[in-house]
Amino acid sequence: MTPAPFRRAAAADAPPSQPDTDGSPLLRIRDLAVEYAARGRRFAALRGASLDVRQGEVVALVGESGSGKSTIALAAMGMLPEAARIVGGSIELAGRELLALGERELNRIRGLEVGWIPQDPMVALNPLHRVGRQVAEPLRIHKLVASGALDEAVVALLHRVRIADPEIRAHQFPHELSGGMRQRVLIAGAIGPQPGLIIADEPTTALDVTVQKTILDDIGALVASSGMAMLLITHDLAMAADRADRVIVLKEGRIVEEGNAADVLRAPKADYTRMLIASAPNVAAGRRRSSAAAGDASAATATEPILALRNVSRSFTVATGRSEGHVVQAVAEVSLHIGRGETLALVGESGSGKSTAARLALGLTRPDSGSVLFEGNDIGSFDRKGLRGMRRLVQPIYQNPYASLSPRLTVAEIVEEPLQGFRLGDRAWRRRRVWELIDQVGLASPLLHRYPAELSGGQRQRVAIARALAPEPALLVCDEPVSALDVSIQAQILELLERLQATHGLSYLFISHDLAVVRQIADRVAVMKDGRIVEVGPADAVFEAPEHDYTRLLLASIPGNLSRNAS
Repeated sequence: MTPAPFRRAAAADAPPSQPDTDGSPLLRIRDLAVEYAARGRRFAALRGASLDVRQGEVVALVGESGSGKSTIALAAMGMLPEAARIVGGSIELAGRELLALGERELNRIRGLEVGWIPQDPMVALNPLHRVGRQVAEPLRIHKLVASGALDEAVVALLHRVRIADPEIRAHQFPHELSGGMRQRVLIAGAIGPQPGLIIADEPTTALDVTVQKTILDDIGALVASSGMAMLLITHDLAMAADRADRVIVLKEGRIVEEGNAADVLRAPKADYTRMLIASAPNVAAGRRRSSAAAGDASAATATEPILALRNVSRSFTVATGRSEGHVVQAVAEVSLHIGRGETLALVGESGSGKSTAARLALGLTRPDSGSVLFEGNDIGSFDRKGLRGMRRLVQPIYQNPYASLSPRLTVAEIVEEPLQGFRLGDRAWRRRRVWELIDQVGLASPLLHRYPAELSGGQRQRVAIARALAPEPALLVCDEPVSALDVSIQAQILELLERLQATHGLSYLFISHDLAVVRQIADRVAVMKDGRIVEVGPADAVFEAPEHDYTRLLLASIPGNLSRNAS
């Protein structure tokens, strides 16, 4: 769907804005009020929000999912959906009122004067176009690079955001890249024209800590050297503490606190801010589960594992623009096992092979060599009935809920779908089960009748978790299950996973680039690099005395410790 223009009467096109030189804000938002229409009703998403972003400044906008953070970003870009309407306030860029502009002039501003890094790369990237073409688009549209030099410029931008083999990746389609790589493609497209302002909506949610640090260092250098400004929308308070000059805290469409980043995070004034800080994962805090429970899980690994990968390898052939293609070794001789009631975390950089390992564990991809064993049986030998039985007991939670949830089904229908597919219970029982699951993952019952497009990113992820839990599995393969969630909901989901594990003896393969989250939930940690396992061991040992240089690099790249900032 083409983004709707600002919901105001459009004026004649005006000349392009110029950077301000009098110290006034580059972006100035005053008393912004936005409403959404849903099923014949209207509800307020923003209730008089005001903020400034100055040249050379990074302003972090933080708050829970659904607090209105993304609405501010979309309003500033003139990309609110059709259901949204601006009912009050103003948005100025370099002293010019944006709400008075037409779509033609807004198109001149987008990309050139204001760069946009959206939250969801699978929605933002066109699945029919190669990623190189999409990175080149703003350079081509705004005539910033000659057509003959576009390919070289694209490769340079992909290299700048630390995508390996950029010449090859430029010829791939979005679905052929990992989630982290797709996010880096979006960042490359946004920084290419070097706009005066970048609006980044959760720009590093899908990135591992090393790439996150590199990308934010790069953007920070642009801000410092060119006077570029950034409005950084994030639920990662550690990143806000490290990267922002000022922090603005948003709750239910209202700004409840703002100020210098260090002051807000060290001495918050609002109860809501204190709650967010208390909920943030802390790599120094250790395992959430009690030592007795953790000991039980460790003992479980001594028995037959529920899932085991034995010397598994998997390669793929990707397009390169040449006839022969290019073979990528995604997983190379990987051996892992997960005990009953245990959480094994698989960590590593984007593109290291984590998601391919998850697909192998789920039986969605067959290995080129080696074997995948579920309850001691090679799943490669299962017939259709055997695979069906296994897939009821091994459920996925994918990284991207917008892509994994059907846009045509309501929340209630999505959660009930596996119950119907596996023919579990009667209609009344399934309905009760759906209500129970929705309550467990912290969603309000009125959301049952909404569609995925009507939910925030965090709400969609909670629906995906509820759906995975529906058929009462024995093993959950969690591919970045909390990366899209704000810290308070993230804490709730981790508590939920712990409680379910303790109650039902669930096992988890927990794939994540967020080492602070891994520290809280994992019994053991396996570190993956370039398709191989380079270190595996108890979580305490890996975090406190890592043996491999790569593991030490990952730990050194973790964003600032909130407990340190608050002390």
